[in-house]
Amino acid sequence: MANIIPTAFKTELLSGTHNFANGGNTFKLALYTDITGFSASSTAYSTTGEVSTTGTNYSAKGNALDGQAVAATGTTAHATFSAETFSSVSLTAVGAAIINTSASDKLCLVLDFGGSKTATNGDFIVQFPTANATDAILRIA
Repeated sequence: MANIIPTAFKTELLSGTHNFANGGNTFKLALYTDITGFSASSTAYSTTGEVSTTGTNYSAKGNALDGQAVAATGTTAHATFSAETFSSVSLTAVGAAIINTSASDKLCLVLDFGGSKTATNGDFIVQFPTANATDAILRIA
């Protein structure tokens, strides 16, 4: 499976639903043990396949993302976040979802980690790519 950008998110961008600028909307990163329930037609946060909150030190809907920013490199606009650390957790995740909690938990992006990633009584860190025209997590060229 690959990363998914929901169709609804694309139309919501054009209607001004999502503000990725510093000080804009609040976004969270939820972790999943199974992302096969997501597709381009998905529209909102789902608990299906989310990492369990029992015995993992993980909270439902995950963590709030920090360091959000919008910029442009050449003619490509891009948005990014700082790396997100889930501290002192014991979990395995195959992917994550970025959700806009300022807009009724609308789904922005589903990330496929390319396999299972695990933390045992430690930190689980999601590192976002460099904020530029070719690597940023969200780009409009």
